[in-house]
Amino acid sequence: MPVEKKRRVLAVIFDLDGTLIDTEPLYQRFWVEAARQMGYPMEKHHALMLRSLSPLQAEPLLRREVAPDFDYHGVRALRRKIMEAYTDQHGVRPKPGMEETLRELHDMGIRIGLATATPEERARKYLRGLGQETLLDAIACVPMVEKGKPWPDVYLLALRQLGLKPEDCLAVEDSPTGIRAAVNAGIPAVMIPDLSEPDEQVRSLCLAVLPTLPELIPLIRKMEGNNEKNPDAL
Repeated sequence: MPVEKKRRVLAVIFDLDGTLIDTEPLYQRFWVEAARQMGYPMEKHHALMLRSLSPLQAEPLLRREVAPDFDYHGVRALRRKIMEAYTDQHGVRPKPGMEETLRELHDMGIRIGLATATPEERARKYLRGLGQETLLDAIACVPMVEKGKPWPDVYLLALRQLGLKPEDCLAVEDSPTGIRAAVNAGIPAVMIPDLSEPDEQVRSLCLAVLPTLPELIPLIRKMEGNNEKNPDAL
């Protein structure tokens, strides 16, 4: 998908886990640990399938891939308990370039939103611990809407909170499921892959696929036709 020129970006709506904070390896670890504690032979590649996935899709997937009687809600509750105990003790790590990217967007006058499967209290706690919560202009979480990703509900809620149209924004995601949610909401989507690279079908949905968060800034400057700060960008 070609980069559009001279289109003002009024807001960037970020996924949280795997995009702004480095929690996806923790999800893999604790999904597997919780499932095995409950007697299910779950592996890391099964947990990878769950990234940003709605329970409506995750539950039948795990019953198909792991065990026909997989207790999704029971394992999920245990996973949350042991992961929250771990992050409460150890905190979470930002993805490379997270702080400077958010600060640069703020300084550019671009609003910052969040569209995440993580409940609001926990999402705010993660970002507060990293000193970034005050930069948020909107926070939309899957528990606030009817359906999670890949349905567009959480992105549509973020748009309502921001009072903006889809074409005024960019979405930034790390997973195919998240990309589909943003595109289903009509928002141009940028992917910064985390645990796996996108296939050609997912790439075709993306405005751009970038290696790191800081690469988002020159992309936006190019879209706005403003490369004075970095004339060699992109």
